[in-house]
Order: sequence, then structure tokens, then C-alpha cells
Amino acid sequence: MKNRITELLGVQHPIVQAPMGWIARAQLASAVSNAGAFGIIETSSGRLDEVREEVAKMKTLTEMPWGINVAQAFVRDPDIVSFVADQGVRFVTTSAGDPNRYCDALKGRGLTVFHVVPSLAAAEKAIAAGVDGLVVEGGEGGGFKNSREVATMVLLPLIASKTRLPIIAAGGITDGRTMAAAFALGAEGVQMGTRMVSAAESPVHRNWKDAIVNAKETDTVFLNRHGPGPALRALRTEKTTKFELEPPPNIMAEMGRALELYFGGDMEAAIALSGQVAGRIDSVKPVAQIIGETIAEFDAVMRELGARYGKVGEAA
Repeated sequence: MKNRITELLGVQHPIVQAPMGWIARAQLASAVSNAGAFGIIETSSGRLDEVREEVAKMKTLTEMPWGINVAQAFVRDPDIVSFVADQGVRFVTTSAGDPNRYCDALKGRGLTVFHVVPSLAAAEKAIAAGVDGLVVEGGEGGGFKNSREVATMVLLPLIASKTRLPIIAAGGITDGRTMAAAFALGAEGVQMGTRMVSAAESPVHRNWKDAIVNAKETDTVFLNRHGPGPALRALRTEKTTKFELEPPPNIMAEMGRALELYFGGDMEAAIALSGQVAGRIDSVKPVAQIIGETIAEFDAVMRELGARYGKVGEAA
């Protein structure tokens, strides 16, 4: 497949792994890149010393293209632009903040910059800032969300109708059929988060992966809609079910024991961020298998639709 996303990223498949805090590190990201897709190293954990170590590991694990995410709400290092540019990557996503903050500086160092947007207004601001493209993130995706979430089915074609910039779709993407749907709605690439959390190479505890595999489509909750702090989409647990109706005073304080959940397997220690596609994931698979099956199904769906509807509108 060749389009603007594969050309900008230098990859075989226009599939990007989401930059999830503590999870999107060398072990997972290198597996994604080695499978012909695009791995991303996170900064949203805020632990840049550890991120530096992961970047060094990444360089030993893959020779394929990969990138870095700058999560502005969690990164306080004034030298973050130089840090990113010095890694030799050509692509960066920015998120959780004003696209004007780093766009010019990153592009001035020769990087391609995509900004993550949850609304048309945010997309228009990013476009005005001069970004090279957009990651359009629907509200069904997991993690930190806009408090007024809009589903990918609505948000993606809306933004695509307002810009000619290349778009990567996020939220609700887990296989080739959803990838094909995203392309029909205006995307040229897709981003997978929850699907990658559940992958064999994901570093999270098996309890979290099993919770995703066992989840129904209704087993996520949308938390903290009215603040203060960010809204979140997470797996339903005893803790998050309570928080759905009785929000804590500080939702971010509930992430203080995140590592006990992420790597210790205590699903009540913190908040297990997850998208609604958890309800469509039924097994733990290696990254290469996920990517391969996604592309095969995407091709099959596109061919099937072409064969079924390709002559619609033609004269009899």
C-alpha cells in the first residue's frame, strides 16, 4: 500500500501504535516497527530518564522507522524538542496541549509533525499552527479524552471535509474492517491503542490483557466528564464503576499506583485505560499477527466492496 501516510512515515503499512504511557516503549514499539507498521515511544509517563533508556533500546531492536510522541501536559523538560530531534526520528506526534507550543521548533529541526485532535475546533487550531497532518481521535478510544467526546464515525468525516492534510484515525480501530471504515471516512492511516495493549509483546500484566479479552462492548466507563482534570475512558472495574457515579476530587491522584496495575496486575490499584474495542478483542496475539491479519482483512474488505458496489451508478 502506498499513500501519503506510508510515504511520510516510511513504512509498509499505514498502521501506527498509540503512544500509551509506560506501555509504548521499546519492547512493544520495536515489534510494531519490525512488522512493517509504525512504533511510537511515549513521553506521557513523564519519566524522561526512562524514556531515554527506551530510545537507546529501540535503536538496538529495530532498523525500521519509528517515532516519538510529545505529550505536552506531562512533559516539563524545556529541551524536549532537542531531545526528540537528536534521536534521528523523522516523525513526531504532539498531544494533550496547544499545537503551537512545539510545532515550529520541531518542524525547524526537520521533523514531520502530526497533532492529536478530539474536535473540529482543535483540528482547525492545529492546521493554523502549521502541522503536517492530524491524528483524529474519536471518543470511543481509551485514555485521556475530551470531556465532550465525539465518536469517530462523526468526527473523522467532519474533519476530513475541512482539510486536505493527511489524517490518521484513532478510536475504535482494531482490525482490517475498522481500518477500511476509517479509510472510507477520510483517513489514510489508523492508530491502534487497546489492540496493542493486549498484544503478546505489550509489557502490561496478563491480568490487564485478560480483562480486555473478557470485556464486553459495554465494559468501559467514561470518567470525570465534568472535571477538574482530564476525562478518561477506562475498563469497568469496581473502582471505575464507583467513579462513574461518584468522581474522586482529583482523578489523576488515582493513577498514583498505576505501576501496580500495569505491571503488578492489581486491576483495582489504579485506572486501566481502555477503548470500547476491548469488546471486540477475543485473544492475545503477537504484534506481527495483528498487523498481518489487519492488512489481509483490509484488502479483502476493500475488494469485496469494490466487487459488490463497483458498478453502482454505471449505465445499464
